[in-house]
Amino acid sequence: MRVPVSWLREYVELPADVTPRDLAAKLIAAGLEVETVDEVGADISGPIVIGRVREIEELTGFKKPIRYCRVDVGTANGSGEKQNIICGARNFSEGDLVVVALPGAELPGGFTIGSRKTYGRMSEGMICSAAELALWEDHEGIIVLPEDFGAPGTDLYGPLGLREDVLDIAVTPDRGYALSMRGVARDVAALYELPFHDPAEVRVDGTPGAGYPASVVGPEDATGAAICANYVLRGATGFDADAPTPLWMKRRLALTGVRSISLAVDVTNYVMMELGQPLHAWDRAKLRGPIEVRLARVGERLETLDHVKRTLDPDDILITDESGPINIAGVMGGLDTEISMTSTDVIVEAAHFDDRHIARTSRRHQLSSESSRRFERGIDSQLQLAAATRAARLLGELGGASVEDGYTHIDLSTPREPIALSADHPGTVAGVAYARERVIRRLVEVGCEVADHQERADTLRVTPPSWRPDLTDPNDLAEEVIRLEGYENIPSIPPRAPAGRGLTPSQRLRRSVGRGLAGAGFTEVLSYPFVGERDFDGLQLDADDARRRTLKLANPLNDDEPLLRTTLLPGLLKTLARNVGRGFADVALFETGLVYRPKPGAPEQAPMLRVDRGPTAEELASVEAALPDQPRRVGAVLAGDREPSGWWGEGRAATWADAIEAAREVGRAAGAELTVRADQHAPWHPGRCAALYVAAEGSEGKEILVGHAGELHPRVITAYGLPPRTVAMEVELDRIERVVAPVRAPEVSTYPVATQDVALVVDAAVPSGEVERALRDGAGELLESVRLFDVYTGEQVGAGRKSLAYTLRLRAGDRTLTAEESTAARDAAVAAATERTGAVLRG
Repeated sequence: MRVPVSWLREYVELPADVTPRDLAAKLIAAGLEVETVDEVGADISGPIVIGRVREIEELTGFKKPIRYCRVDVGTANGSGEKQNIICGARNFSEGDLVVVALPGAELPGGFTIGSRKTYGRMSEGMICSAAELALWEDHEGIIVLPEDFGAPGTDLYGPLGLREDVLDIAVTPDRGYALSMRGVARDVAALYELPFHDPAEVRVDGTPGAGYPASVVGPEDATGAAICANYVLRGATGFDADAPTPLWMKRRLALTGVRSISLAVDVTNYVMMELGQPLHAWDRAKLRGPIEVRLARVGERLETLDHVKRTLDPDDILITDESGPINIAGVMGGLDTEISMTSTDVIVEAAHFDDRHIARTSRRHQLSSESSRRFERGIDSQLQLAAATRAARLLGELGGASVEDGYTHIDLSTPREPIALSADHPGTVAGVAYARERVIRRLVEVGCEVADHQERADTLRVTPPSWRPDLTDPNDLAEEVIRLEGYENIPSIPPRAPAGRGLTPSQRLRRSVGRGLAGAGFTEVLSYPFVGERDFDGLQLDADDARRRTLKLANPLNDDEPLLRTTLLPGLLKTLARNVGRGFADVALFETGLVYRPKPGAPEQAPMLRVDRGPTAEELASVEAALPDQPRRVGAVLAGDREPSGWWGEGRAATWADAIEAAREVGRAAGAELTVRADQHAPWHPGRCAALYVAAEGSEGKEILVGHAGELHPRVITAYGLPPRTVAMEVELDRIERVVAPVRAPEVSTYPVATQDVALVVDAAVPSGEVERALRDGAGELLESVRLFDVYTGEQVGAGRKSLAYTLRLRAGDRTLTAEESTAARDAAVAAATERTGAVLRG
């Protein structure tokens, strides 16, 4: 919501020394998010005055019509002489009042006005259009001022609002009242403890029930609320369709971000910005019979003002006449009944539609309008008659219309029930004592009716105002008191953490994993946990794959992604594709996060708990039963070069081995040694996929599957638009943490290391990891580390065979090993490898 400060001052008599930035700071402290304070027109300077065109000479011989004007600018030019100005516009005549920028003025965009010779004549200034002054969108030419605007030479900065301070407020969904000048002004008045002049205090006269015929037909929802609680129609006849929108209204609409269209439409938009009540105006001649407010029927269609023919949903609220739908209520009008430049009889509609219906309709049709934004946040349920009357009178004052005496008012609203509030409750919530009188005053300032409770002492009966549907319980009322009293007045008392408590083991593990992967060259990313069936199709998951069993959100941000993820890979792959698409060819990303795996037999929807008390044990158990398992996983993807090329030599592309190494990095952080075995598992390439296992602590050789790594399947790469040979890994961190013993710091030996190299020949199908494990087990406690440093295949080892060369590092903690001891350990390692893998020592 854009709030011009000069307009705001009409409703609150702010002291002159209150600056816009002071005002913004005050509103921010009270909970309104003022994003910027725009100084509109700050780039305009110099003399800009009223001028009267005295003479116009039409110049010929040029490619376009040119006029040489003599303009009376009073004494603003210092001499009182007529100003000679060249102008190409045609929409003004001799005797008109115009806007003149004299030499020395500077217009938006750094355009400086001076005297110069052009078209063979000396031009001493410029006759300005609205676009040249950045006042509003206007393609009609020069601004022609009304006769009562002022005398020639009058400064125009104030009358035209050339310079304005505008607060740009990001209105949160719970503060729909702030989408109006009226709502923001009320808060300002309360914050400064000044009188508030309510623009909605409109005298309503006329005959109720004698207006255009209308009815509301529709089922009530579960709460008993009607689809339209208040419906008002007011008519105006004899409207001058050619009447222009006054300059002050155009300027205010432009400052609030609304484009001027025509007087009838501008009036409805102006009242909406002023009061917060969306309005709609119809050409009465285009209506066919009585109006009916109802839900849509299956198969109904409507062409809206944006020239789109829309299929309506039975959940949509419609405005209809005998011809069928004419409006999607609260969202957009129909094309057939729109106000045109020839409309003389106007019907103004003001209504209070159910906010949930409007929100669903707006999302369903992908139509977000100024009206729908207000309806779905909740508008004043008792403002409709005042707003429609205000708009009809403006049509009469500005467009010469006669406001009809009779009007239609259908009121199906129910009065709000009072809320019992202990007078000390706001103080209890804030930790600050507020006097009873201050609590009552603040509640009255936001529009509440406050009375003493008849049955309980020191308890108030508070009835929230019609414009605050968000106030529903004592805590809401406490928040109003606290924010108006000032959050800054609540003392900051940091909580004291109990001694001896730091990060949990799980938190330390997650940090270690993040540091390890970051140190290995990976960049951490965070993805939304939402996916769609298309993501699973892209991963080439079978129809019965467990990862396709998901939880569906009741209110997804995106209808294409309504499911909670069961794997981290879709988010990582889409992030990788986005980075590659923006020119980053070599990418290594990782993410640590939860996945959501529904429990077998769990209910599809979690129960809704009450908020007026704590949950019972049974309620907590029912919630727990509906919640999915949420294991924490770590995923990583790589594309492009793992090692860049340069003056030092050739680079190296990322391969499946790098994905496995990323998984090993996670294992090292947890103190686990991963075992790698070939596997086939979507979305990886069948021949380049590894299953990752961890030996369970205390088990007799039992291994637990913790994840997979390798090169992605070509079809997955195509589906996600990834670079060729992209690799990825995903491991379940929680499972690794459960089966691995806590990491203990190794003992550091001061004795020298003994190294032994062995080369073993095995069948080509034997994994190197199996050979390595056998060497470890055989070498025993003296083995410090084992490293594969060479793989050879060729004639010397025979077809279907390979040679694996390892370096064994041996060390004792209490002595220097003898040659006999290190040789014995090597021989024992080779013997174990021979027994378990059929390895033969290469000569």
